[in-house]
Amino acid sequence: MKPNKQSAFVLGGFLIASFSAAAIGGYATAESVRTWYPLLNKPAWNPPAWVFGPAWTLLYTLMSIAAWRVWRQQDQPGANKALGLFFAQLGLNALWSVLFFGLQQPGLALVEIVLLWSALAIIQRDFWRLDHIAGILWIPYLAWVSFATTLNTAIWWLNR
Repeated sequence: MKPNKQSAFVLGGFLIASFSAAAIGGYATAESVRTWYPLLNKPAWNPPAWVFGPAWTLLYTLMSIAAWRVWRQQDQPGANKALGLFFAQLGLNALWSVLFFGLQQPGLALVEIVLLWSALAIIQRDFWRLDHIAGILWIPYLAWVSFATTLNTAIWWLNR
C-alpha cells in the first residue's frame, strides 16, 4: 500500500491512542513513584528509574507502528480482531499502573499483568500472521512485559 494522507492520519491516531494510555499510566504513577515505590523491597535486578521513561517511549512507538501496519492489512481475515485486541491491551496497560502505583496493590496488579501478557501473546501471534514486520515490532513489548511480570511477582513476594 502506498503512503497517503489517510494512512499518515491513522498512524497518528495509533500514536495518540498509545500515548494516551501512557499518560493515564503516568498520572497514576507520578505520586507513588516518589513516595511509596522507593520504600518497597525490590530485587537486586530492579532497573534504575531512568530506564523506564525511554523504554516505554520506544515501546509505545513500536506498538503503534505495528498496529498501523496491521491496519494496512485490514482486508485480511483477522485484522480487525487483532486491532480490537490492540485497543483492549492499551486499556489493560493503563490499568496495570492504576492498580500497582495508584492503588498500591502489587498483588492485584500481578493478576492483571498476567491478563495483559496473555493478550500481548495473542496479538503477537496475530500480528505475525498478518504482517511479519508488525510481529517483529511487537516482540520488544512482549519481552518487556514478560520482564515486568517477573519484576511485579518479585516485588509482590518481597512485600507481602
